[in-house]
Amino acid sequence: MKKLLYVCLCLWVGIPCALAQQEITQELQQKSIQYAALSDKIWQWAEPGYLEDKTANALIEELQAAGFQIQKGVGAIQTAFIATYGTGSPVIGILAEMDALPGLSQEAVPFRKAKFVNAYGHACGHNLFGVGSVAAAIATKNWMAKAHIKGTIRLIGTPAEEGAGGGKTYLVKEGIFKDVDAVLHWHPGDNNNASPNSSLAYRVANFSFTGLAAHASASPEKGRSALDAVEAMNYMVNLMREHISPETRIHYVIKNGGLTSNIVPDYAMVEYTIRNPTAQGLEEIWQRLLKTAEAAAHGTETKMSYEILAGLYNLLPNDILAKEMQKSLEKVGGVPYTPEEIAFAEKIRQTVNAQTLAPITSAQTVRPYTTDLAFLASTDVGDVSWVTPTAGLSTATWVPGVPAHSWQAVACNGMSIGHKGMMNAAQTIALTAQNLFKSPNLIEQAKEELYQRRGTKIFEYKSLAGDRKPPLDYRK
Repeated sequence: MKKLLYVCLCLWVGIPCALAQQEITQELQQKSIQYAALSDKIWQWAEPGYLEDKTANALIEELQAAGFQIQKGVGAIQTAFIATYGTGSPVIGILAEMDALPGLSQEAVPFRKAKFVNAYGHACGHNLFGVGSVAAAIATKNWMAKAHIKGTIRLIGTPAEEGAGGGKTYLVKEGIFKDVDAVLHWHPGDNNNASPNSSLAYRVANFSFTGLAAHASASPEKGRSALDAVEAMNYMVNLMREHISPETRIHYVIKNGGLTSNIVPDYAMVEYTIRNPTAQGLEEIWQRLLKTAEAAAHGTETKMSYEILAGLYNLLPNDILAKEMQKSLEKVGGVPYTPEEIAFAEKIRQTVNAQTLAPITSAQTVRPYTTDLAFLASTDVGDVSWVTPTAGLSTATWVPGVPAHSWQAVACNGMSIGHKGMMNAAQTIALTAQNLFKSPNLIEQAKEELYQRRGTKIFEYKSLAGDRKPPLDYRK
């Protein structure tokens, strides 16, 4: 009773309460074996986007047992869910990703050994992401209940982050985040870092061309090649690269080029991905891409159509929230290795194709806080960051130098190095959430920063994927 009164007194007068923080970290450390086992189950299942049924159910069961109210199938997505504890404001959201990547099945060993041929694997560590976020939410909830804290903690289970899934974009469009005051998230990585990052806005689309089939030798004049149109488009886009900003990214792959070389192809399709630091810049590149497709169709006398598969906003950094996350991460610290883990790390680093690698000991340290960092990839967290203040971190769940989306990452995510990084993330998020509940003024400052970066207080969200519905079968 005296301990509880002391905790409440500390909160009431605004004095940093080391005792309450210590209780959160101790609870998570005591449950580390339990959470590691859960993450290993999900690592074994390795379910693809929008098909994470067992994963979602396992996370929901953990949250229900801890006293959260569950809402399943949100946003018309079977595996998306919301777990809520508490009432009123502030509402602190925590993101939990779940999906695996195709073709990266791997044993938890420091050499290439597939568990199953061409099967899915957790090469981005979402088995750790989901569980670590759930652990943070439960620890925060337990502290709130014990200290009688007003407010709401909300864990949002977000499926299908990878590829053209864009799960969070559809949840944002459905208004899932409209009453959330701040969002916290994390991601597996090869270092410990809470600096605010931006990312690239992103759009994926298929361009289809329809022509006329004919015998390629006996009557080629009667044919109109859809493949010629694809090649003409690709050629023009490659010429365009000289006249775009250096940070713009354009990638393509021909997904259908015809059936056989002695028939003029009457159908061909190419998939394009474009990226730019801003949504406005992305739209400008998109309009130029459309012109190349239209020109290719005109020049080859074919017909063109396109389908937008996915679209993501760039991340809006939030310095106010990020600084709080950095403080919490520095309290938690990095990931220390045992002699066995050092041996694992040394072996797996020999398989990484890199000129220079950060020392293994860098996993034990926290990177200094830095602003204006650019993450030259894309994430559907970007859409969330445009509607509510958002901050995230990475922890060293992978051996330093191991890249994302690799078999080496899968191996690390299924063993103790990954488990340790996951629990460091859970502690960091829980401590950050605690600080936000204790200091509502930080949330107001974070909102003001959001309005400033966004350029407006009132913002009407429009998905960069257009009116497209969740592609629930994109991994089938």
